[in-house]
Amino acid sequence: MHAYRTKTCAELRASDVGETVRLAGWVHRVRDHGGILFVDLRDHYGITQCLADPDSPAFAAVEKLRAESCIRIDGTVKARDASLVNPKIPTGEVEVFIRDVEVLGPAGDLPLQVFGDQEYPEETRLRYRFLDLRRDEMQRKMTLRSDVVRSLRERMWGQGFREFQTPIITASSPEGARDFLVPSRLHPGKFYALPQAPQQFKQLLMVSGFDRYFQIAPCFRDEDPRADRSPTDFYQLDMEMSFVTQEDVFAVAQPVIQGVFEEFGGGRTVDADWPRISYRDAALWYGTDKPDLRNPIRMQVVSEHFRGGGFGIFAKLLEQDGTEVRAIPAPKGGSRKFADRMNAWAQKEGLPGMGYIFWRQAEDGSGVEAAGPVAKALGPERTEAIRTQLGLGLGDAAFFLGGKPDAFEKIAGRARTVIGEELGLTDKDRFAFCWIVDFPMYEKTDDGRIDFSHNPFSMPQGGLEALQGDPLQVHAYQYDLACNGYELISGGIRNHRPDIMFKAFEIAGYDHSEVEKRFGGMVNAFRYGAPPHGGCAAGIDRMVMLLADEQNIREVILFPMNQRAEDLLMGAPSEPTPTQLRELGLRVVAEAK
Repeated sequence: MHAYRTKTCAELRASDVGETVRLAGWVHRVRDHGGILFVDLRDHYGITQCLADPDSPAFAAVEKLRAESCIRIDGTVKARDASLVNPKIPTGEVEVFIRDVEVLGPAGDLPLQVFGDQEYPEETRLRYRFLDLRRDEMQRKMTLRSDVVRSLRERMWGQGFREFQTPIITASSPEGARDFLVPSRLHPGKFYALPQAPQQFKQLLMVSGFDRYFQIAPCFRDEDPRADRSPTDFYQLDMEMSFVTQEDVFAVAQPVIQGVFEEFGGGRTVDADWPRISYRDAALWYGTDKPDLRNPIRMQVVSEHFRGGGFGIFAKLLEQDGTEVRAIPAPKGGSRKFADRMNAWAQKEGLPGMGYIFWRQAEDGSGVEAAGPVAKALGPERTEAIRTQLGLGLGDAAFFLGGKPDAFEKIAGRARTVIGEELGLTDKDRFAFCWIVDFPMYEKTDDGRIDFSHNPFSMPQGGLEALQGDPLQVHAYQYDLACNGYELISGGIRNHRPDIMFKAFEIAGYDHSEVEKRFGGMVNAFRYGAPPHGGCAAGIDRMVMLLADEQNIREVILFPMNQRAEDLLMGAPSEPTPTQLRELGLRVVAEAK
């Protein structure tokens, strides 16, 4: 007999009755039913009920068992009484009469219980993550993650891609976030960087003649934590292809991502139609470049209806250059009670409120009339024009925000989300995808400089000629895939021409020598016959978060950092020893108070 087990805790069936078996696992719980001790024994695969009565030679040892001790049990498989069959578990028709038990790993007092549905502070869960991960829910989520990665690999191989591994220690490059720097012992005063993405290496693979590459790639970025973003490291499905257009990348990515969501979506609808929406239209219609299309609300510009009208706040606002008024339609939101609720929400967001109009039955029975302070100020002709433009009717409402779009777009997008959820318009049982395209190549920073707005290695639409004019009007062959309000994929067709690359970086403030210094390896490679190429990367952590129906990405990562980027289990970050600092030629300077 095997030293630890002949079966897992999910394998025994009625056909095994009478067999002698050996099981190993953790004590899920112990129950005393009238002098008979029941032990639910758990391993990764499932649970088997075991029992000992006073006649069992192991009874005294079973009495001493503690929850979460790791044990081995020898026993005989018995059929449960028909009235005691548990249909909720695969082993529910049988139980094991314990003949012998050995404690392989005793457990002390538990800082959190594995059995049951108790809630614990996240700090406790992360500090004792090894216990937290034993819970059934966490086992399911991490198994899901593993299965998703397997499926992604199989689908990529099925499309003719090969998997290659790129370096983890490399040079710093501007990817849009802070690098994690690694001091060099052999080269004092110099630093490596952990890669924010395998960007340059995967492009070099294309120059090297490998036509289709993919990798389940670890990426490292020193970022501020968010619910949907890890502050230190994450994994992505990274891919690159030679001799492709933007449409070719879409044609490869969609069946991979759609197939995974269909396989693991738990019966939820997975949209097969993935619309293409320009970055500009996404900002206008949804207030974000990662819209949730499960919500049917689409915002519209209604400035002309307010210009020179009786609603003085917006009329005066529209006299300034670059301002506009946008409407957020609210189907079935036509009540003062709902309008007051949304105004209260706006005030919590730091706004004085939101203008609104709602349409109700006219008191004289003549039809639909507009109501609310905005309607009263604008008059029936303008309010009717707004209703017609927005396609609204009796029992509907519209909310309004005005100013310079950059200042209010994000909060308008959040208002759209809240309205959709409050009114039950958002279909929660669905995955809705869309490609966001035509990203601006550049943006103006707070201090007035021109900088890359996205990936600096993307090809500008129009090539070198497009870079001769206003940089803020240049679009890049850059694209994102959004799903249910989250960015799942980011990618682009790459800039493979040194002359275009030098000009693109020059506009962003990098002179020729700086580009050669930072990206010399890639620029030099492009001088020797670089093919047109492009690709993308899909966030695996975020993908699993959506499939697991979680709001917090830490719920689908095995050993995540906390919100302060601390590893409570392993004690990172930690202070280096004096010996380590001497070897690296470093000195820690205390922060000035």
